[in-house]
Amino acid sequence: MNGILRLTLRYLAYNKLKTVTLILCVTLAVLLPVLLQFAVSWFEQDLHSRAKATPLVAGVKGSRFDLALQSMYFSRADLEPTDMQAVETIQESGYAMPIPLAVRFTAQDAPVVGTSLDYFEFRKLELAQGTSLKRLGDCVLGASVAERLQLKPGDSLMSDPLNVFDLSGNYPLKMRVVGVLKRAHSPDDEAVFVDLKTEWIISGIGHGHQTINAETSKDLVLGQNDQQTVANAAVPQFNEVTDENLASFHFHGNTGTFPVSSIIVVPNDAKSEVLLLGMYDSKDADVQMIRPVEIVDELLQVVFRVKQLFDVNTFLVSFSVGLLLVLVFTLSLRLRRRERQTMFQLGCSRSMIWKLQLTEVLLILVSSLVLVLCITAVVRVYAEQLLRIWIID
Repeated sequence: MNGILRLTLRYLAYNKLKTVTLILCVTLAVLLPVLLQFAVSWFEQDLHSRAKATPLVAGVKGSRFDLALQSMYFSRADLEPTDMQAVETIQESGYAMPIPLAVRFTAQDAPVVGTSLDYFEFRKLELAQGTSLKRLGDCVLGASVAERLQLKPGDSLMSDPLNVFDLSGNYPLKMRVVGVLKRAHSPDDEAVFVDLKTEWIISGIGHGHQTINAETSKDLVLGQNDQQTVANAAVPQFNEVTDENLASFHFHGNTGTFPVSSIIVVPNDAKSEVLLLGMYDSKDADVQMIRPVEIVDELLQVVFRVKQLFDVNTFLVSFSVGLLLVLVFTLSLRLRRRERQTMFQLGCSRSMIWKLQLTEVLLILVSSLVLVLCITAVVRVYAEQLLRIWIID
């Protein structure tokens, strides 16, 4: 057996191009369906686990899929925001605990999630370093964001402008990193969490600026009388919240009209959940309430239909590759007829010759399977990030 293996290895090493081509063909034919099945299985498992952990989601009527994915994965979606009045309405109903989410901005390409402290308890998120949110301008980083940006408590993180050419738009805010979350193996690892008021400051609803009084430069004063001094737009706004300027930050308008992207609704019990769904099951309601589990099931039905097409295509490709391999080995046997005759004349039995051919095929198949296992192992390490980028985002 050692002689057969040694001769086969010598032959494959001598015909390098043929050997590499055959190994790659077999590898691709096996790798594609394996990776596809792995991706779909992970996608289904991840979506279901996240959806089951999110009882209800409320938001402005529109795409139910975008609303669910935005609330669960903080994906950027072109959805109209609801307002704090909707949050207060759910709170006053006494049926559930509302957790508002404001997902409109990014910081170093990581989603900035404005929410309340209830979110951390709801998702069972624990701190690995530092403390939780304490005041305006504070942020808590997910484990992956902290690792990617090499940030720790005490560092700063600047939010990204929506449009660098829009001078009248939102002002980037320099946020103070106060904590880093433990790795949760969820979308929370990829997010930057801030208080809702901090998110409103980033959006321009709230701001802080120097004190305006009678001693203020005339270039910054729009109007002045005995009772008040009115500043103009030239007054510089603070782009960082510090202990010194914290008192200067304020908001204009009614808090009930301030925007939130969506609301995670945690009902008190099954009866409260049914009552809440009934409250918003009306054509006149501006807000819709959905069960993420139902949305995920609908989404997966579409995914499985597409997967069926890929399965048929993969079968046809694999069948074609199999026929190609049969053709290659058949032609190889014909071209090596004189070689087999020489071996037979040297004393090799016909069974020995066929064992050499079968060993060659087995070595190519084993090499391909080992390569498939190595690639799959590498993909599994980065599967979570890659699939969220390709499928969710």
